[in-house]
Amino acid sequence: MLTRRRFVGYSALSSALLANGPLLRSAFGQATGNGPLRLAILGSVYREGSALQTIADRFMVGYPHEGEWHMPEIKVVSLYVDQRIRKAEEGPNEFQKAMSGNLKAAWLRPTPGVPALHEDQRRVGEKRAPAATPPPPPVTPLEELGPMSDLSEARAKQFDFRLCRNIPEALRCGGNLLAVDAVLTVIEDDEYPRNDRGEILLPNYDFFQQCAQVFETDGHAVPYFNHRQLSFSYAEAQSMVKTAERLKFPLLAGASMPVTWRLPDTDIPFGAKVQEAVMVGVGSLQGTGFDALEAMQCMLERRKGGETGVKAVQLFEGDDVWAAGDAGRWSKDLLSSALSRSDTPLGLTWLDGRTQDLTAPGLLPQLVKDPAAVRIEYTDGTCGTLLLLNGAIRDFNIAARVTGHGIVSTQFFMTPAPNETHSACLAAKIEQMYQTRSAPYSIHRALLTTGILEASLHSKHRMNERLDTPQLEVSYQASAESQYSRT
Repeated sequence: MLTRRRFVGYSALSSALLANGPLLRSAFGQATGNGPLRLAILGSVYREGSALQTIADRFMVGYPHEGEWHMPEIKVVSLYVDQRIRKAEEGPNEFQKAMSGNLKAAWLRPTPGVPALHEDQRRVGEKRAPAATPPPPPVTPLEELGPMSDLSEARAKQFDFRLCRNIPEALRCGGNLLAVDAVLTVIEDDEYPRNDRGEILLPNYDFFQQCAQVFETDGHAVPYFNHRQLSFSYAEAQSMVKTAERLKFPLLAGASMPVTWRLPDTDIPFGAKVQEAVMVGVGSLQGTGFDALEAMQCMLERRKGGETGVKAVQLFEGDDVWAAGDAGRWSKDLLSSALSRSDTPLGLTWLDGRTQDLTAPGLLPQLVKDPAAVRIEYTDGTCGTLLLLNGAIRDFNIAARVTGHGIVSTQFFMTPAPNETHSACLAAKIEQMYQTRSAPYSIHRALLTTGILEASLHSKHRMNERLDTPQLEVSYQASAESQYSRT
């Protein structure tokens, strides 16, 4: 796992890296001429089905976009994968070294000052040796990691980019100056530790800080994309945004759900007054929970007055979810409307194809064994609730009550694996930022959603207490143009 100690170590290492000839740059840190932009990819794990694969591969082989196959004007030049380096650094212990290859057991090796055993004695000793437990396999050298466990080697050979052992090397491509025009970072849970509140300590902040130090040291800064939440810590997320503002480089973060297609093709009218929204989805709070919260936020930020922040967050679990609905803490009408957009109702529909009303009395508690809900109170009086209903549906849908427009509802269309084409929608937004050096939507959306997720986990840690969140007074204006895919 990357830590601040490793960050300091890398900083010392970076000054000693072998120097290549400095690359000519424009004032924006990009290569001069009309060649493709040079992209450094940083991630936690690069295996089949990982988030890094579904996004990074788009910049190597292209992606479907607006009715055609689109090849980005981007060349991947370097890759750093945290899991790959950690596995290589584990190294074999003394027992593994002794038992691997053609080496004999340590007790058969000659000892200085002790006469060597006669060959017959060796054979006797071997016969008398107790049956040993098969030794653990030797640690695979970094260069020999197979494609089934890690895709780095295969992709590097196919697309001719550099595999790097640390982040500064990935940004400088082995030289002593920044040698890329953009950075793509995709970090997901890869057995990272948790704190006492159960938060997964993802190293987004550490990755970002190492990049920012390179930017500052080398006098150039380039566009940076961070997949999903900015950090497990809202304070660290704030620091990331402030650093990007200080160094004046575009920073974009988030998931693909806000920019994927919608069924039906609809959005909250820009500048309309929104009373309440209910989002329904599946997964865990620290998994797809962020995606669903950001999708709800991307619609609510369009309301009259723009985004002004969140004043309180509360997590409900188990029977308390249904009790909150009975008490009017979230709208059953909006839940019914959101569920009507689902294409994956379970229960009897899954069993024999019959239609059913998932909001019929007693049905959801029967289907959903461990419900969870995050209720968000915005400073302007709007309320939003995310309901995670594993066992009832398998998709993500929202309904909002909008003054003068009634109920607006839609499904966020998430295509199934392995061809998760919704990631192409996100890749298009990332590429847009790289090419224009301007984020298509505000980084403050991801910042606020990061804070909402942290607050919900803190609520869980405090026995699902309602928490005031003055730190989430985040204000920003959404663009009048909808940012999701339309074709």
